[in-house]
Amino acid sequence: MRTWHTSPGGWLNSGAGEHLILVGLPGSGKSTVGRAVAAALGWPFVDLDAEIVAREGRPISAIFASDGEPRFRELEQDATRRLRGVPPSVVAPGGGWVTVPATVALVCPPARMTYLKVSPETAARRLRRTVRLRPLLRGDPLRALRRLLEARLVAYESADLVVDTELLTPQDVTRCIVALAKGPLP
Repeated sequence: MRTWHTSPGGWLNSGAGEHLILVGLPGSGKSTVGRAVAAALGWPFVDLDAEIVAREGRPISAIFASDGEPRFRELEQDATRRLRGVPPSVVAPGGGWVTVPATVALVCPPARMTYLKVSPETAARRLRRTVRLRPLLRGDPLRALRRLLEARLVAYESADLVVDTELLTPQDVTRCIVALAKGPLP
């Protein structure tokens, strides 16, 4: 397992707004791992896409189709703004959330980002049954994932912690993140 970090561990239960935000490509495990990490920490889990869907009353694909990606990013920014000042939560935004610096700056710091690193090939395999629900992956999902990774890599790697999920089970990734959140990093 490969992990690296740019900030000290042991930041668990630090205070309001100090969320754990999971970033990465679609298929990296943000929602799956996020729910498990939240349960292990006793924190709420927030899926920003689900929050947007609930508020807008329509699926992400419909928002993209009728209003475009720029409008979706505005809705994402509004959902992020609502995270400020609330108790620590594990947050899973969409894969492109990290590409809008103004949105990230709303919560980071004090929130901490963890990049769930995965190859486009592995992400495509993980998403094969749900790819039709993802507007940015229509057509050739593998090609789209490669393009997204190329465009987002610098932003992803700016995270406080990077966990290479390529060969790990979701349970292993969860254990790693929880352990690093609770104690000092090596």
